Amino acid sequence: MQTALLHLFERGLDGITHPEAYILRAARNLAIDRARRERCIAFSSLDEASLPEAACSQPGPERIVLGREQLARVKSAFLALDARTARIFFLHRMEGVSYSQIAIRMKVSVSTVEKAVARAVSGLALALIDPAELHPSRAIGR
Repeated sequence: MQTALLHLFERGLDGITHPEAYILRAARNLAIDRARRERCIAFSSLDEASLPEAACSQPGPERIVLGREQLARVKSAFLALDARTARIFFLHRMEGVSYSQIAIRMKVSVSTVEKAVARAVSGLALALIDPAELHPSRAIGR
C-alpha cells in the first residue's frame, strides 16, 4: 500500500478522477508483481544478529511531529467514515474478525464487507498523504 501511495505522490492527482480506486488498483498490481517475483527468486532472510545496529533507536523531533500530524489526519478520516464502514473496518483490522463472520454478525453480504474495508483502507491511506506534498505549488508558506 505504501508503494502505491508513493506512486500517487510522485504522479500527483492531476488526471485521476477516483484516487481511491487508483490506489487500490495500483496496490493490487504491485501485489501481483511481487508474487510473480517471489515465485522466480527465493530470498533468504537475515537473522537479527547479522544486522547492523541502528545509530539511534529513538525517532527525532521532526519524525515525532510528522507522526502526530499523520495520526491526526488518520483519526479525522476514521471519524469521517460512516458508522457501518467504521464498524466493519474495526472488527476486521483491530479485532481480527473474518469477512464472513462480520457479514453474519451484521447481516450483510461478504461483498459488502469487502467493499467497506476497501473504502476504509483507501480513505485512511489517502489521509496519510500530506496535501501540500502532492501539490507543492498549492502549499501556503512553503
